Amino acid sequence: MAVNAAERNAMDRALHLAARGPRGANPQVGAVILSPDGTVLAEGWHHGAGTPHAEVDALSKLAPGEARGATAVVTLEPCNHTGRTGPCAVALIDAGIARVVYALDDPGAVSGGGAERLRSAGVDVEAGEQADAAHALIAGWLEAQRLGRPQITVKWAQSLDGRAAADDGSSQWITGPAARADVHRRRAEADAIAVGTGTVLADDPALTARDGDALLPHQPIPVVIGSRPTPADAAVHRHPHSPLFFDTHDLHTVVADLHARGVQSLFVEGGPTLASAFLQAGLADRLLVYIAPVLLGGGRLALTDIGVASIGEARRLTIDEWVPLGSDLLAIAHPAHDAHPRNEGAA
Repeated sequence: MAVNAAERNAMDRALHLAARGPRGANPQVGAVILSPDGTVLAEGWHHGAGTPHAEVDALSKLAPGEARGATAVVTLEPCNHTGRTGPCAVALIDAGIARVVYALDDPGAVSGGGAERLRSAGVDVEAGEQADAAHALIAGWLEAQRLGRPQITVKWAQSLDGRAAADDGSSQWITGPAARADVHRRRAEADAIAVGTGTVLADDPALTARDGDALLPHQPIPVVIGSRPTPADAAVHRHPHSPLFFDTHDLHTVVADLHARGVQSLFVEGGPTLASAFLQAGLADRLLVYIAPVLLGGGRLALTDIGVASIGEARRLTIDEWVPLGSDLLAIAHPAHDAHPRNEGAA
């Protein structure tokens, strides 16, 4: 049975509702319940981890039996597992839903399979309606599910000869205003931004995303990694979000913790030591390298040890794009062994 006009309109609405939900450990999902004649009976969306899923949120607004024979239009395949909430597939079956139209298959090995469970119970199921739009909405969550951790972007700025600073430590500004504005736009696309304690002590960064002096609408959560204490009057303490501090050099532990908190994308901006550590650990999905037409010489390299002892161990990259930014040049790249080039539209 093909998707009809009322169901297509309901999917438009479900996608709009899904966007109201927070980005986090769970996907943003919206749901609309339609009567057999296409009238909207109820709407719902997922309000965050531990709250009812979108389908259950919508069903909760109906009287017992009111959903019998109705159609549920959902942006993601109804889940098939019990976590902090029960399986949505079972909730739909128990409510007497006769048909389910959804956009994307659930990629989870445990949570997936809801469509098959529905069909086994005699529910008519139609998959793939507006799948591209649903994918775009939760692309960050899907990528974090694939990786089992946040998607990680490592950024640095360097002179043409590969230096991050002059020998006296001064580094403001290697790049020009266009490049710096681009960095702030990209910060605003990330869920979290990480620096090392060395950068905090040396530069006292605010770690905000700004347009000039004004804060951009979305701000990444500041993350400080390292064992040295952060001063009480450091600028990071004035960030709109409370900073997260990790007294460890184990980056896998850090990204696992961030993943558990629902961080889908991490922007690493912490100077040569931290950037090199992420690269050495194999925790870089995308590189943003801002190259300025200036020569500095000296020993303040943009990268230090990344575990390459010989040319045969070189970390080969695939360039996704070269972006001119005023007199500077941005190289956007990903590891050459990565079979999944990064989508610039996803954070």
